[in-house]
Amino acid sequence: MRIGELSNRAGIPVPTIKYYLREGLLPAGELTSPNQAQYGERHLHRLKLVRALLDTGGLSIASARSVLASIDAPDVSLHETLGVAQQAVTPPSSGCADPRWQLALAEADAWVRQRGWQVRPGSPAGAALAHLLLTLRDLGQDELIGLLDEYATAAERLAAAELAVLGSRTGDPDHLVEGAVLGTVLGDALLATMHRLACEDASRRVFGGASGASDQAQTQPLSPLP
Repeated sequence: MRIGELSNRAGIPVPTIKYYLREGLLPAGELTSPNQAQYGERHLHRLKLVRALLDTGGLSIASARSVLASIDAPDVSLHETLGVAQQAVTPPSSGCADPRWQLALAEADAWVRQRGWQVRPGSPAGAALAHLLLTLRDLGQDELIGLLDEYATAAERLAAAELAVLGSRTGDPDHLVEGAVLGTVLGDALLATMHRLACEDASRRVFGGASGASDQAQTQPLSPLP
C-alpha cells in the first residue's frame, strides 16, 4: 500500500507518518521509485504500536525510539528490554547533594531490600520511590508512607499475573517481547486508571455522595470515548 492508504487505515495523517519515519519510529517502506514507497501490514502494526507508546503510554519521542529499538534488537534479552521500558516510563529524578535526598535514597533502597526484591542498583524506579518518600514527608503525609506494603503486595500480585500471561506465549517471540513492553508502558497507565476508578468508588462508599439529580448523574454509565 502507498502512504495515503497507510494513513487511511491507521487513521494517522500523512505528515505525522513522515515525521515518524524521519524520527526512526517507523521503518522505511520499500522504494518503488525515487519518490514512492510501498508499505505493508508490519508498518500498519508499528504505527499502532507507536501511537500506543506516545498517546496512551505518554512517552516522549526519544523514549519511544529507545523502547522500539530494544524490541527490534535480536540480541537483547527480555529482561533487558523490560529495563528499557521501565526507564522510559520513569521520569528521571533530580538527585542532588541535599542530605535529605541521600537519606530518602537510602530509605528506599533499604525498603526494597527488606521486601526481598531483586532490583539493580541505580534503578530509576528506586530513585522515583525515594522522590515520593521525600515529597510525602515534606507535605506531612507520613501516614501514606505506611501504606507502602499495601501498594507492594498489590504490585507483586499484578506483576506475577502479567508474567504468567507472557509466559504462556510460546509461538511468537516478537509477540512476547512486544507484550512485555506494552505491559510495562500501558500497564502503568491502566493501573493508574483503575486506581482512580477504585478511589472514586471507595470515596463514595466511605464518605457518601450527593443526593437527587447529582446523585443520579454520578451513577450514569461511563460515556464512550470521543
